[in-house]
Amino acid sequence: MKRPVYIWLLTLVVAVIYIATLVFVRIKNPEHIQYEAYRRWQETYLVRKNNKQTFVNTSNDQKHPVALSEGQGYGLQVVSRAAEKGWASENDFDRLLNYYLSHRDYVGKHHDQLTYLMAWRQSYNKKGQWVDDRNSATDGDLYIAAALHRAAKVWPQKASYYHKLEQQIATDILKYEYNPTTHMLTVGDWVTKDSKFYYLLRTSDVMPTVFDHLYDCTHDSRWQMIKNNMLDRLTALSKQHQTGLVPDFAWARPESIKPVGPNTVAGKYDGDYSANACRVPMMLAKSNDPRAQKVLNKMMRFFSEQYYITAGYSLNGHRLVKYQSNSFSAPIFYAVSCNRNEGYDNLFASQKHIFSKSLTEKNYYDATLTTLAALEGMNN
Repeated sequence: MKRPVYIWLLTLVVAVIYIATLVFVRIKNPEHIQYEAYRRWQETYLVRKNNKQTFVNTSNDQKHPVALSEGQGYGLQVVSRAAEKGWASENDFDRLLNYYLSHRDYVGKHHDQLTYLMAWRQSYNKKGQWVDDRNSATDGDLYIAAALHRAAKVWPQKASYYHKLEQQIATDILKYEYNPTTHMLTVGDWVTKDSKFYYLLRTSDVMPTVFDHLYDCTHDSRWQMIKNNMLDRLTALSKQHQTGLVPDFAWARPESIKPVGPNTVAGKYDGDYSANACRVPMMLAKSNDPRAQKVLNKMMRFFSEQYYITAGYSLNGHRLVKYQSNSFSAPIFYAVSCNRNEGYDNLFASQKHIFSKSLTEKNYYDATLTTLAALEGMNN
């Protein structure tokens, strides 16, 4: 018995609606993940200092917040990316920026020379006063400069203001965080020529796309030299092990480079692929420089061969711990999102686990890198 025509039409309509729903969910789901990550990050980690200033709380203790230049730089990047989607405003960005401007670092013998570098940490002292710790951290200053570069595109009506600040930061990085012997960046303005850390390299400070932007902004050829020399050193470190993994820190002297030993800077994993080096895939992800791509691809192929990725490795590929961490998985997801068809696409699926649970409220570093990976990586 033949079905009436209206039954066939109804079936067709249902099928079309079903397919359209699947397509809609497939399209909207990444945006939903992005929005939820940003919303939870904003609600959990942004603290209004006053009507004009906001900072990123890097402490797990809400009663005793801590602000870091690194966190402020990340915060500016997150908000500028969210603004592109209509989820944040120029005022949101400027309140974070105003906090940075109010907590710039002083240098000189008497610490009376104000710079455009950010004091690396603010917290409450025993008297309950909000105070700055002296000195800067180069990674935080680079993140702030990178965020300003993006902000100039997001809010073109204020591009001249943002670019001027970017130039001022770039000038002071070259003045106070630059080693003219190696033509590379030091880890902070506290590192002088007489310091034992004068030749210390933090591998996550190798940011070729940021260096390109700073050259475009300032036309200072030293940024090209910094990019070339730091990428060359990172490449040399990558070649030292079949895994391609690089350490958190290395000694980068004029004629040699090698990983530092344990407890040289921050802890026993200073010479391993750990809490700093885990950012390297994110720093290299969008660079078109062949050296950056070679270092990234070698490292990512190692990760693609792992059953699951843990929170740290020795440079020869042995796991340092048994647990996983979004701080390690998020930069990998970000990198593979920006570099498909390079032989490690399986990581795109395996590292999506970072979005399987609600954003953590107990680990600013995990949460922030996950949010950045969501906002940027899921667009590719």
